[in-house]
Amino acid sequence: MIFKNKQGIGPLLLLFGTFLFACQSSEETPLQSLRIAFGSCNRTDLPQVMWEPINKNMPDVFVWLGDIVYGDTHDMTDLEAKYKKVKNEPGYISLSNHAEIIGVWDDHDYGWNDAGKNYGKKDSSQQLLLDFLDVSDESPLRQQEGVYSSHVFGKHPVMTKIILLDARFFRDTVIADPDPARRYTVNETGDVLGEQQWRWLEKELRSTEADVHIIGSGIQVIPTEHGWEKWANFPRSRQRLFDLIRSIKPKNTLMISGDRHIAEFSKIELGEKVELYEATSSGLTHTWNNIWEEPNQHRVKDMVIKKNFGIIEITPQEINVEIRGEMDSLYNKIRIPQQ
Repeated sequence: MIFKNKQGIGPLLLLFGTFLFACQSSEETPLQSLRIAFGSCNRTDLPQVMWEPINKNMPDVFVWLGDIVYGDTHDMTDLEAKYKKVKNEPGYISLSNHAEIIGVWDDHDYGWNDAGKNYGKKDSSQQLLLDFLDVSDESPLRQQEGVYSSHVFGKHPVMTKIILLDARFFRDTVIADPDPARRYTVNETGDVLGEQQWRWLEKELRSTEADVHIIGSGIQVIPTEHGWEKWANFPRSRQRLFDLIRSIKPKNTLMISGDRHIAEFSKIELGEKVELYEATSSGLTHTWNNIWEEPNQHRVKDMVIKKNFGIIEITPQEINVEIRGEMDSLYNKIRIPQQ
């Protein structure tokens, strides 16, 4: 009798042990990769051709880098209607079903072209953006001034913190350039983020256990030469950001940006063993009408003047950043070894 019980229980114990081992192995197996898509500059009156190739890449996360819609208005009803049009796009619905969507604004979805802290509808506009991003009514983002935020995805060794900066709500006035070939010149004393956001950013960079840090900004950070909106129009803020990264040295830091209706990679040396890359992806629905060379002393590889989106694949060994477009065409890529 005992013998029979042993024979009967043995397979059950073996099966139960295998189940426990499988569960433990599943919990202990490190995440092998994390895929992040990003893009900007999305006109609702133009064909929405990028959702199919973006979905084909099956990102875990999608990051909006501004100009989600082209509102350019003080009429919040009109701005809300444009957001709803994006949300009702079949391809965007499909994306939201398998990817977490986060984002920050730039000028056209903030409410007015090149607007900064003096835009009169920024509080109402903030709530509409948070509605679009499905941010809960209880979220602290509903109460703070500005839409800056941080998000953590994945587990070690690919745990990634995405920090999204608000370069609109607190940004000082841009100064028109007397040169007709350039829109703006340098504002030597102006600020981009505002002290409240600077303090928050420093805390986010210091209190982190992430393996990779991605800092998103609607406008470009590294390039200096073009005459449009950029962090270099506010050199004190740009240098303050670089100094913060150089002093804290958050692991594997990458900048991403939009706005320019082109795509490019830029790189700058911030000090010994502190190398900072920036990937710009813009736009999802339109780019330049004419093709010309634009100087950028920090550019890595070629500038892309085609509709595009970005893909970041993070593995334990490296960070691969790609610029892709229609038909999922690969236009450019860089590989950054994990440090």
